[in-house]
Amino acid sequence: MKTSGARTPPVRVLVVDDSAVIRSLLKRRLDEHPDICVVGTATDPFDAHDKIRALKPEVITLDIEMPKMDGLTFLNILMTRHPLPTLVMSSISTQGSAHALEALRLGAVDVLAKPSGAEELKILLEELPAKVLAAAGSRVHKPTVPGPEDSGVLPPVHWREVDPQRLILLGASTGGTEALRAVLSRLPADVPPILVVQHIPAHFSRTFAERLNEECVVDVKEAEANDPVLPGRVLIAPGNMHMTLRSLPGGHRRVLLDEGPKIFFQRPAVDRLFQSALSEAPHAVAGIMTGMGRDGAEALLSLRKAGARTLGQEAESCVVYGMPRAAHEIGACESMVPLNQFSRSILNLLAAQ
Repeated sequence: MKTSGARTPPVRVLVVDDSAVIRSLLKRRLDEHPDICVVGTATDPFDAHDKIRALKPEVITLDIEMPKMDGLTFLNILMTRHPLPTLVMSSISTQGSAHALEALRLGAVDVLAKPSGAEELKILLEELPAKVLAAAGSRVHKPTVPGPEDSGVLPPVHWREVDPQRLILLGASTGGTEALRAVLSRLPADVPPILVVQHIPAHFSRTFAERLNEECVVDVKEAEANDPVLPGRVLIAPGNMHMTLRSLPGGHRRVLLDEGPKIFFQRPAVDRLFQSALSEAPHAVAGIMTGMGRDGAEALLSLRKAGARTLGQEAESCVVYGMPRAAHEIGACESMVPLNQFSRSILNLLAAQ
């Protein structure tokens, strides 16, 4: 077992996967990191159950598709009886994407695309250590039944004055799929256009948007190149594509997509979206939500200085208080808001503009 001198002990990880090749690759990659120690591997949920009790890991990587008991069933049992920060791995098929989102609803911290080729494997191994370290510092949120103050679509807003250029911008990462669901599902149909960047693997974002569309009164879709920015519509940046706002003559606006360099190790990046909206800042409400890193913080500060109303998700309701903390520390957020008040706070800021 590795030691790290006087530093904090390495994060203890259990790798759960029925593939011997994947187990070996993940273990080797994680053991290379000085702050991570793989204490064991497991071939199925029953094996994992025994090793959790014996080895006491702090983080689990969990394959969803396994023999004897599927990963979702095991995750549900785990989060009910012995909650642990869990990273799930899922195939990029339609069914795999749906399973990944269900895992996040059940309390998984993050989702990783299971590699089907050399390039996808390279990306997975590059991202894995940072994901594990973020998971180790996360708050595990078991699925709960919302209370009256947390649920239900909020009443339509009687705008003080007509501003057709109003705009809502949201950015999130780890824990963001469930946080965004909680916020967007409460917004009424008369809201201004909403542009969202959620750090999510390619192929999963379409299923994420489709699921949100089923649960929201606003129209939600994965963004396509040159999609119009319209009231009552939410555009979700596709995984592995930057999304930016383009303002056109006559007040028309569209989104552009590109595969430019990663920003803060992310594509899509919140920073790119927020920076592209600076010309619209006086009409915008922008929020930064749960996630690791600092993507979006500097651009949120620029938006605030340019006249936007800004807010961040407060620490206790975040799965990972990274991005909101970075924004708060540099003065980018005029207020820090609990998740169950985020939707109402957005509407209040819009009404006050």
